[in-house]
Amino acid sequence: MSAERGESRSLFRNLSPLDHRYYLENREPFDRLADFLSEEAAVRYYARVEVALLRQLMRMLPAAAPDREALDREALDREALDREALERELDAAVDAIDPAEVHAEEQTTRHNLRAVVRVLQRLLPESARHLVHLGATSFDIQDTATALRIGGAVRAVVLPLLLDLADRLADMADEESATLQIGRTHGQHAVPITFGFTVASFVARLDDVLPRILQAADGLPGKLSGAVGAYHATALLIGDPLELERRVLAELGLAPAAHATQIVPAEPLVRLLLEINLAFGTIANLADDLRNLQRTEIAEVAESFEAAQVGSSTMPQKRNPWNSEHVKSLWKAFSPRVGTLFMDQISEHQRDLTNSASARFVGEYLAGVAAAANRMLHVVRSLRVDRARMAGAVRASGDAVAAEAAYVALARAGVADAHEVIRRAAAAAHAGGETLAAVLRRDPARWALLQNAAPDGASAAELLRDPGRYRGRAAERARAVAALHRQRSAALRRALADRTA
Repeated sequence: MSAERGESRSLFRNLSPLDHRYYLENREPFDRLADFLSEEAAVRYYARVEVALLRQLMRMLPAAAPDREALDREALDREALDREALERELDAAVDAIDPAEVHAEEQTTRHNLRAVVRVLQRLLPESARHLVHLGATSFDIQDTATALRIGGAVRAVVLPLLLDLADRLADMADEESATLQIGRTHGQHAVPITFGFTVASFVARLDDVLPRILQAADGLPGKLSGAVGAYHATALLIGDPLELERRVLAELGLAPAAHATQIVPAEPLVRLLLEINLAFGTIANLADDLRNLQRTEIAEVAESFEAAQVGSSTMPQKRNPWNSEHVKSLWKAFSPRVGTLFMDQISEHQRDLTNSASARFVGEYLAGVAAAANRMLHVVRSLRVDRARMAGAVRASGDAVAAEAAYVALARAGVADAHEVIRRAAAAAHAGGETLAAVLRRDPARWALLQNAAPDGASAAELLRDPGRYRGRAAERARAVAALHRQRSAALRRALADRTA
């Protein structure tokens, strides 16, 4: 429905694909993000900050009532009841404020916060109206509300989605810890690993950044320091205006900025979005690797494909890795937006309005991250792993993938040019269509050195006969990363629960 005219409006009339195409694919996370990032949420959070200020002013301003010592018990009880009733009215006003009414008022004021103030005053008893917004400038309210909104959205939606994804990847690392796979560097076969080891890399990378995302979200500051940040107006009201700021922000669960002008410093928000962007890049890297593993000539994994799903409008046989491609495409679209926040670090003197448009799109960035994480979660939950195909790729490379083991064995035995010996043997094997072992056997003395067992019990000769055994500690590392993740995930989820309790 149109808020202004009460008319029905098609979802598909919206300009941003976030509001139709991606909304339909991400209803649950987007609806939860709307509780923090929508225009309606902004109005309610502005009202919440205004009411916190009003409540503290009522408590800290000198009493205008007669001498309290002269009041009898009945009068004191009546005053307490009046105060309780007013507190309830303050809370009710936050719930009752109508964003459409605020928007209509803004057409007159041409100022969003003054419109909020006017509408809020109408919802409050006359005795409290004069205190609404008293001592504050617009960005005391707006920057404080932004810290609440962005921090809340990250803790309630973005971080849980990333944790769910990391949890599923950790389970997969465990499940596939012994699944043989060829390692690849520069697009070429390298040495054997396991698929669990491959997946564990992304688990560890997410584990590295997710706690920092929470720390940065918790570190978003607020402010109540006035027009240029020097407490001019609040100093006219309260003997200790910094104490008023501390009390208002403490009621909201925030700390004051160490130093603010008319706006809070840009760096805390930039830091949060940079940490989120690191996680976003990890997801995009995972998506790209999974997309490549689905190439026809590799085909080691496959996204789920529904019975009636269409891969191509003209080639009926196609099963494209479109979900992984979609995640990478979202990263391409949204990751660069963080760069705009660096530009918002610059605000002339105590402030200008050059961030008035750019700052409004932070919510879209968070929605893009949430959409990517949600899609990637769908991919990994239903990913089909072709273990036979993975093992076949190791066999197809022959014993050359164990060449490193042969080089290390010779070097361990004292052969100074061991690397060159094995390099030449590998080149000869490749040129002659032979196995590496066949070439090395032509030198009985050196072949004898390859029979010596390594500390883990396998000799280079045995690894050349069965290259799939040459996987180092890949399986153990996959399981260790998964186990460590479970500890970290549990701790992070407890921390999130504490923040929202």
